[in-house]
Formats: sequence, structure tokens, C-alpha cells
Amino acid sequence: MNAGAAPRGPLGRFVVAHLGSRQVSRVVYGSIIGLALVVALEAHPPPAGAVVASLLGTAVAVGLAELYSELVGFETTRRRKVGRTELRELGVDIAAVAFGIAFPAVFFLLAILGALEDETAFTLAKWTGVGLIGVYGFAGARLSGAGLPVALVQAAAVALIGAALILLKSLVH
Repeated sequence: MNAGAAPRGPLGRFVVAHLGSRQVSRVVYGSIIGLALVVALEAHPPPAGAVVASLLGTAVAVGLAELYSELVGFETTRRRKVGRTELRELGVDIAAVAFGIAFPAVFFLLAILGALEDETAFTLAKWTGVGLIGVYGFAGARLSGAGLPVALVQAAAVALIGAALILLKSLVH
């Protein structure tokens, strides 16, 4: 597709709209939390159902913490209550963080259904998290005007942070 060409189809339009939104940083933030939780749980792996509950519970807890901190921050800096439109915007941001955290639960749900082994679910959860973080790093670099080599280096650098987390945890246990 040309740089100036409009994206085709609903998926293309969704991706372009998403990459231009505040939710990018929120999904990345949530993905890092989800990745850290998966890596921590893998040391003494609980059953797949417990991993799903941990990821969903963490998504809810972090979402509520984000909501509370954003509400307090809003009210103290603006000296007024949050309006409906602002609350809706906060909800979308919080949902993006929760999505990033909870996404790896998909692999553990597949393990519960017997489509994957628990070990495979952990492997997929970890490496898709690293991949997602890298893809967002690449997209961010390209959309900010960086050339392909710079974007690849940025993607590799941020993906290496996730990989380092996985490596560190494997060395500790």
C-alpha cells in the first residue's frame, strides 16, 4: 500500500485508527504487565484455569487502580468532577490496559479446552507478548518518520527488553 493510500477494509481502517490513538501506549503498558505476570507464574506453573483467573484478576485490579488514580488526578488538577464524556474516554483507555494484560489468557483458555498443552500456552503467551511489544515499537518508529533500518532496530530493542525479562526469570529459577 502506498504511504498516502487509504487502508482497505474494516480491519485496515481499525488498525490505522488504533495506531493513531492513545490506546497504543495503554495496550503496550498492559502487555508488559501481562508478560511479567506470565513469566512469574511459569516458575511454578499453576493449572491453566488459575493462570486465566490471575490474568483477568490482574486486568481488573490494574484497571480499577488506573480508574481511581485518573479520577483523583483529574479532580485535583482541574478542580471539578469528571464529566460523562471524560469518563467514557477514561474507560476506553482503561479497557486498552486491561486488554493488554488479559490477552495471554486466550492461550490458557485453549489449554483448558485441550487444544494446547499448558507448557505451550506459556510459550505462546510469552513470545506473542514480546512480539506485540516489538511490532508496536516498529509501528511507532515508522509512523514517526524513521526509515526501515531504524524502525527495525527500535523494534528489536524493545522486544529485547521483553526477552531479557524472560531470560532473567529463567536464570533465577
